[in-house]
Amino acid sequence: MSDTTTSIKHVVSPLARQTLLDSELTRPVAGVRPIRLLPWLQVVKIGGRSIMDRGADAILPVVKEIRELLPEHRLLILTGAGIRARHLYGVGLDLGLPVGSLAPLAASEAGQNGHILASLLAPDGVSYVEHPTIANQLAIHLAAARAVVGSAFPPYHHHEFPGSRIPPHRADAGAFLLADALGAAGLTIVEDVDGICTTDPNGPDGETAELLREVSAADLARFAGTLPVDRSLPEIMANARHLEHVQIVNGLVPGRLTAALRGEHVGTIVHTGIRTGAQPA
Repeated sequence: MSDTTTSIKHVVSPLARQTLLDSELTRPVAGVRPIRLLPWLQVVKIGGRSIMDRGADAILPVVKEIRELLPEHRLLILTGAGIRARHLYGVGLDLGLPVGSLAPLAASEAGQNGHILASLLAPDGVSYVEHPTIANQLAIHLAAARAVVGSAFPPYHHHEFPGSRIPPHRADAGAFLLADALGAAGLTIVEDVDGICTTDPNGPDGETAELLREVSAADLARFAGTLPVDRSLPEIMANARHLEHVQIVNGLVPGRLTAALRGEHVGTIVHTGIRTGAQPA
């Protein structure tokens, strides 16, 4: 029998003798910003309750605007969940379902909204794709068409964090995670308000609401008022690797999405804290 103990091949790696649990030891390699996979991609998140639930009056103008944008941009369009997901939450909570069971139920409605949007854009070659396709084959789909549609919900599902009875990572959080992971050129969140305001513009004190044209993720995390985005979004933005900011615009106003994708400031810009050319901490 031959002695194999002296013929073992060792792989040279900066992580070979380090514990992956110690951030200080892994910083030399883990602290470097990864490459951008799709630096030419624009990600657009369409609100479920704010846009899709309003029906044709809101959806068709957004579809028309997206169609006119296709020659300018390659788009990943992500849809959120709406009132049907809230009904699912209500029934699920009454039944005592855990947060990990509620998350995929709500995500299914986000997917339904995506199918609706993709069907309306089908004459332009746009189709709906599932999460595994976005993760592994998005580039080839965007080589064949100028845009694809998917669900904005992150696929945590039964692995969702149990700190809340309602899934904390919903459509806005999922859209940001995906856009940042892909190294996209930008993320635009389309809602039914002009952006983040000092108070809910659709609430009883709406007349006193003032638009915050710019805000940092850190300040947004401390914001006590009503937000048009997920409460978990500022926390996620603190760990961004590519996206320097996100813009929230009013999709009910024609031209706002077009202007945002062209780099104009037409809503609320939320800064992640990343500086151009700087390495993340």
